[in-house]
Amino acid sequence: METIVLGIGETLVRDDRRWSSWADWLGVPPHTLSALVGAAVAQGHDATDALRTLRPGMDVEAAYRARSAAGRGEHLDESDLYQDVRPALGELRAAGVRVVVAGNGSARAGELLRALDLPADLVVTSAEWGVRKPDPEFFVRVAEAAEAPPAATLYVGDHPADDLFPAAAAGLRTAHLRRGPYGHWWADHPDVVETAEFRIDALTELVALVRPPGAGAEAAGTGAEAARTGAEAARTGAGPAGSDGEGASGEETGEGETGAAGDAREGARRGALRSVR
Repeated sequence: METIVLGIGETLVRDDRRWSSWADWLGVPPHTLSALVGAAVAQGHDATDALRTLRPGMDVEAAYRARSAAGRGEHLDESDLYQDVRPALGELRAAGVRVVVAGNGSARAGELLRALDLPADLVVTSAEWGVRKPDPEFFVRVAEAAEAPPAATLYVGDHPADDLFPAAAAGLRTAHLRRGPYGHWWADHPDVVETAEFRIDALTELVALVRPPGAGAEAAGTGAEAARTGAEAARTGAGPAGSDGEGASGEETGEGETGAAGDAREGARRGALRSVR
C-alpha cells in the first residue's frame, strides 16, 4: 500500500458537535435530532434528511450560510478528533505511506482541519475540489491526489454509499470503518461484506495493512481479526436470544420477537442498502 486516503466525518472527526449545533439552531433538543438522524441512516437516506423532517422543504445550504452569517458556523478543534487519528496517521507516515484526507466538507472545514496540523500529506474537502462524494469525479480527484496506482491506494470510510461503493467502482482498494451511525448500522450488510477488501474497527488497524511481508503484518492482522470476532461474540451474546444484544430488557431489545417477525425486521435492515448503491 503506497497511499491511504481517509474520509472526514465519522472517520477522523466525530459528528457530535455538528448535530448539536444544528439542534441548537433549529431550537430542538439534541436527542430529538439525533434520533431523526438515526432513522434516516437506518432507512439508507442522507443524514441531512433529519433536518428536513424538522423543517420540511428546508434548504440546508442556505441555512448553513445563515448560521455562518450569524456567527454560529462550523467549529472544529482537537476534541472533535477520534482518539486513534493522530497515532494511526503518524504511524502510517512513519512507515512511508502517503496519507491523504479527502472527504465531503465545506471550505471552512478544510481550513479548520489543516489548522490542526494533522500528520497528513494533503487535507482537502469536497467544496475545495468542487465535487462531492459519491460523484465518480470525486474519486478521480482522489486517484490524482494519491500519486500512486489505484491498486496501491486504499480509501477508508464509514459510509457504504458515499465511500465504499464509489471508491471500489473507481478501482481503488477499500476499507470499511465500523464507526458512526452508518459504519455501525450497515457494517454486516451483504453488499458491504462483499465490497470491502478490509473491514476495521479502528484506524490503528491500518498500520498492519501496510507493513512489508515478514514484519509481523500477518500476525497483527490475525490478532486484530480475532479481537473483532471476540468483541462481536460478546456483543451479540449480551442480549436475549433473537435480539441484537443492544439492551438489557425485553422492552428495549424487542425480546420475544422471533421467527417471521424477527426475520422480517432483520431482512428489511439488511436489504435496504441496495437502494442507495
